[in-house]
Amino acid sequence: MIEKQPLGEKERPPLSQIILYSFGNLGYSLGSFSAINLLVFFYMPPETGESIFPQFIFTGAVFGVLTLLGVLNFGSRIFDAITDPLIAFWSDKSSYRLGKRKTMMLIAAIPFALCSFLVFYPISDNFTGNGYWLGITLFALYLFMTMFTVPNNALISELGHHPADRLRISTAVSLTWALGFVIGNLAYSLPDIFVSAYDLSNVQAFQLVIGIFALISLLCMLTPVIFLNENRYAKQQSNETNWRVSLKMVMQDKNFRIFYLADTIFWFSLNIIQIGIAYFVTLIFELDKSMATTFMMIAFFTSLALYYPIGRLAKRFGKKRIILSSLICFAIAFLILFAVDYVPQWGNVLFYVLALSAAFPIGVMGILPNALIADIIHDSAHAEENALSGMYYAIRNMMTKFGVSFANLVFPSMLLLGNSIENPFGVKMTALVAMGFCLLGWVVLKQFKEPEKVVEL
Repeated sequence: MIEKQPLGEKERPPLSQIILYSFGNLGYSLGSFSAINLLVFFYMPPETGESIFPQFIFTGAVFGVLTLLGVLNFGSRIFDAITDPLIAFWSDKSSYRLGKRKTMMLIAAIPFALCSFLVFYPISDNFTGNGYWLGITLFALYLFMTMFTVPNNALISELGHHPADRLRISTAVSLTWALGFVIGNLAYSLPDIFVSAYDLSNVQAFQLVIGIFALISLLCMLTPVIFLNENRYAKQQSNETNWRVSLKMVMQDKNFRIFYLADTIFWFSLNIIQIGIAYFVTLIFELDKSMATTFMMIAFFTSLALYYPIGRLAKRFGKKRIILSSLICFAIAFLILFAVDYVPQWGNVLFYVLALSAAFPIGVMGILPNALIADIIHDSAHAEENALSGMYYAIRNMMTKFGVSFANLVFPSMLLLGNSIENPFGVKMTALVAMGFCLLGWVVLKQFKEPEKVVEL
């Protein structure tokens, strides 16, 4: 039973409101999945001996060691990261009648969903035109994605103004985010069904799937905008400081800086496996690309099954220790991936071992960081902690996007070293690099001090 706060305080959100709010995460998870995880697959597909997609943009080296796709991806994500604190300040300072956060989410939802499709819809018959189109749609996509995710994430702390609710909210949004990720991974297998059933080309079938994802994404993002009673349940304050002061106040939180640095390093590694799964499956394990869906299904459904044990372990040992153990587990998973060629007779077994070993870190990083950030905010020395909640999440988003941006720059470049069954060297090296980053993240997070005002699990 949900208790009411004392007079003058906001009510605690009932479970129904938390569930409705969490649909926004499913929406932006699915809407962003395609651009973040499938762009390299679509524009620089693995060389398996058969043509998956035609060449739409220039895929050779630029500036010696980079690729056009990597540069566009990197530039758009850096732009995305830079806009985070500005949009967070706008959201923190706003006082819209519909809701401090929901109004901006409404403005962003439709163009965000539309752009998630348009990045996969090249409109020109030449590389140059498609390159410009891809750059424009990518920058627009990440602008509107930030306009949705920053206010949406700020609601985690504002709805979770009671300690017992924060993990409940974090778990709910993690579940729906994971569901969006699982649905997104169907993009490796669903197009084959449409090719057979409707006599479509590979490109047409793939674009149809992405279009369906965009529509589902839009409906889910609009769910909290329509049904969440933000004014009744979200505990908010107006931020009267300018954006530079807000940014400085959050960045002065040393403990938070340590956390987001470690979190950034983790997201680099996670994005390597998300971008690279089709390459790992087809070039290292030499399986059909549809097995990428199988891999991610195993990893994510196993991670969902681990959510409750992870929560119990975090209560007993603390969130920091569990996150540290997950980084080691992820490093081992990447080591297994790198070593597959040395034990080819165990390839099929290692495929499933790798999927299962990736489940624990994916589950941990799905559920604990959001709750830990809420702890940091509520443990903050700032009297304006609630007014700055959007900025806290924006800085976290900004830094993780730097990690994702770096992965999007590095991965296509490493494909230049080998992107075929005969020479998968570049693909294998991405696994080794990701393992190194996991170990670096472990070293950084060791310096973090877990807040005293923690979530009651």
